[in-house]
Amino acid sequence: MSRHDIKLEVCVDSLTSAFNAEAGGAARIELCSALSEGGLTPTVGTLKVLKELPFTLPVFCMLRPRRGTDFVYTEEEIQATLTDMDLLRQHGADGFVFGALTTERTIDVEKCRRIMQQSCGLPVTFHRAFDLTDPNQMHDNVERLKEMGFKRLLSSGFRQTAAEGADSLAQLIAKHHRDITVMPGAGIKVCNVEEILTNTRCMEFHASATESAGEDYSMPHATRMDCDVAMGKQDIDPYYGTNTNVVRKMVTIANSMGSR
Repeated sequence: MSRHDIKLEVCVDSLTSAFNAEAGGAARIELCSALSEGGLTPTVGTLKVLKELPFTLPVFCMLRPRRGTDFVYTEEEIQATLTDMDLLRQHGADGFVFGALTTERTIDVEKCRRIMQQSCGLPVTFHRAFDLTDPNQMHDNVERLKEMGFKRLLSSGFRQTAAEGADSLAQLIAKHHRDITVMPGAGIKVCNVEEILTNTRCMEFHASATESAGEDYSMPHATRMDCDVAMGKQDIDPYYGTNTNVVRKMVTIANSMGSR
């Protein structure tokens, strides 16, 4: 397998982060809202404005109608997702990211097929819901995703982070790399990206590339603001988005790996 052009996809939930990812050399963005919740469906307004600005990267939109890690969706939630999908496609989405499971933690083929049918040929990534399925069935599940038409699989190898799940990721990539792109994601930082790329031999990887993913990061002091509400003073959580320098460092490492 050629190691040229290892690509970084950056997950973002703001216009600023999208442009920081582009400036750092990312190959694609996954556009979400609420990354603090693991990423939810972005607003159409955010996508529309991004597409009207001079932004050059492909934009894959998350399709996730609510928080929660079961990925078991009701009929009403799927209807809402399909509606969001139509609107996002009409406003320039280049692809989508989706995953649905049954209550038994198997891939919900019926709901996934409906998403694929409404993608109108745009590429769709199956996200880390995959990591909740049975690891012993991982190759069969990838075959299912391929049969349904998914082009990518985002996975941490059934572990909390891609570094911990590197062995499973390497197996998936070695077996399926010709037919579907298996993309490591979760906990990828500047300090471990080379090891993950080496161990998995992936061609694409996924990261938020925030300041905390840099090897020289230290948490800034939290700010506080007095609020005239019943609870009194509230902690204000500062927003730490994608950092251009972190993206650039990851891309530089990936490029050096690809040229070996």
